[in-house]
Amino acid sequence: MDLRQMEVIVAVADTGGFTAAARRLHVVQSAVSGTVRSLERELGTPLFDRTTHRVALTPAGEAFVPAARATLRAAELARDAVEAVKGQLHGRITVGTMQGVWAGLHHALAALRTEHPGVVVQLRQAAVADIRQALRDGTVDLAVVALDRQQQRGLITRLLSREDMVLVTSPRRDVPGTTPDNEVDLADVAQVPLVDFSPGWAIRYAVDRAFRAAGVEHTTTFEVNDIVAAAELVRNDLGVCIMPRSIADRFPDLDQHPFRRHAPSWKIMVVRPPGEAPPAVAALLNHIA
Repeated sequence: MDLRQMEVIVAVADTGGFTAAARRLHVVQSAVSGTVRSLERELGTPLFDRTTHRVALTPAGEAFVPAARATLRAAELARDAVEAVKGQLHGRITVGTMQGVWAGLHHALAALRTEHPGVVVQLRQAAVADIRQALRDGTVDLAVVALDRQQQRGLITRLLSREDMVLVTSPRRDVPGTTPDNEVDLADVAQVPLVDFSPGWAIRYAVDRAFRAAGVEHTTTFEVNDIVAAAELVRNDLGVCIMPRSIADRFPDLDQHPFRRHAPSWKIMVVRPPGEAPPAVAALLNHIA
């Protein structure tokens, strides 16, 4: 068994097929198929179930792929360590983030590219639950996300900022109970159509948590997984939406209402798995304020 065989197995598992894996690895499909069959003979068990329409991992494959990922990552870190000793930082790091959350990450990535042009950065945008799992299984090296206290367990975190959320509405929308200072209560929001984000989004976690703390029942009218889509629904007065002020500021044509109490909030932090940070990850951390 060698690293190339592991790389092929992981590629087939990630892409869901032999043809797609061949494209990803820049080889012919027969080479991928041959590598998989050879390793399966060596292991004495199939790693994939093949059907006409799909390729799926067997139980043996489910056990093999995480171990293969860890081995490939360890080999990559070993190469990176040698390059660092030589004074030439190379390697590849995967950075996770959520839609709407930057916290200066783009500036840090630009600074890293200037300082270490040999480091390749892959950016993975996903829901917070998916990023947290990716940090745990090693497919994401570093993330800038919003996690609650329970989600932080087993991870190394550093707080970047804390931000309250606001209610965003169309200028045509009258929210019951709005004060002269334009403030609202969660109970007021529960009376109007709500545009909310999909479960797994950090904003959704924070909003649901705030409603529970206020003892207010609420119903989601529209559920979206895109901030621009949420803003469009609000802009056309189909509902209202709760979002962090920094995101709401991107839509200056929409009205913002602060909350009198129980304001949803989130904490943006830089997060990584436990243990010593690889050289390339450490270099990026130095640029994240």
